Amino acid sequence: MRSIGVSGLSTALATAVALAVTAGFGAGAAAQTKTLNWLTYKPAGAGDAQAVTTQWFADAVEKRTKGAVKIKIHWGGSVAKINEIPDAVGKGLGDMGDVVTPYFPDKMPVNNAISFFIPQPHSSVELGILMEKWNGKYPQFAQELGRYNLKVVGFRPLEPYGLICTKPVRSLDEFKGKRIRSYGFALPALIKALGGTPVSMGTPETYEALQRGILDCSPIGPNLARGWKFDEVAKYYVDVPLGASWGHLIVVNLNSWKSLDATAQDIIQGVGTEYLVHYTKALDIEIEKIKELWKKELKVEVVPFPREQLAKAAQNADVQKVRQEWVDKVSKLGLPGADIADELAFQ
Repeated sequence: MRSIGVSGLSTALATAVALAVTAGFGAGAAAQTKTLNWLTYKPAGAGDAQAVTTQWFADAVEKRTKGAVKIKIHWGGSVAKINEIPDAVGKGLGDMGDVVTPYFPDKMPVNNAISFFIPQPHSSVELGILMEKWNGKYPQFAQELGRYNLKVVGFRPLEPYGLICTKPVRSLDEFKGKRIRSYGFALPALIKALGGTPVSMGTPETYEALQRGILDCSPIGPNLARGWKFDEVAKYYVDVPLGASWGHLIVVNLNSWKSLDATAQDIIQGVGTEYLVHYTKALDIEIEKIKELWKKELKVEVVPFPREQLAKAAQNADVQKVRQEWVDKVSKLGLPGADIADELAFQ
């Protein structure tokens, strides 16, 4: 299938809409400031695309509501850890938060669609546009979050993934016997189709596993590989085109959302729409800087991998079975799973 472009989400258009809404938020607004508490696992000092644009989101809301709504960010898991945030926000321990959907495949199968579709052909911004489209078109996405008292106001797709490895892998044959970190549903099936051995492991344990030879490779993007310092112990980034990885939802507690007036809601939703552009631009800049650092200082080799060989592995019966399981599950909810699957088909 042909990848979609970014014309559906113009920065200028998103800005114009948001500013138009802000213009109506003047003297008639409530004098009392409303503070929304945002729970995130990300450290404030991370300085990466996520941290920088989270702060941008908070600043934009305060500016456009003329101070009527402020967002206080609780950094570094100080209120809730990464796997606790949906429950914490849903129960009102915070008003907003980051939901990392791959951590909750059973609770959120609809919103966790991409975990069942690795590889898929889209970039980060293209994937974000798709998620925005699906959420606007199909009520099942909002209904699933609503069961946990949550509403999505922004999308944060992760960067395109490849594999960071301790040895170069230049063809399908060279994957045979490689021990590769795995998680979720589609990835274990794909690793087997490539000829490797999937090893279930959390991200924090991966550095030592690569260092000690327990793992040969781990799926990751350049930004995260640098952030976790995997590139200190694994010097080959195999550019297997797995596609952008999903990803995070920016959610609001439904009760907190309903406590806001319509103008504030429109502003927050508008900032959320713009967020995708700000985040993916910042992410792209980071990735290019990291690749330069790899080349000049850290001596990490970026190894190309033939797309046609990955496409062949993607047609493996077990990989396709995982995709079909998701289609069958969400189709029972009235969602056109086959249509969404077609948009994620890797060729």
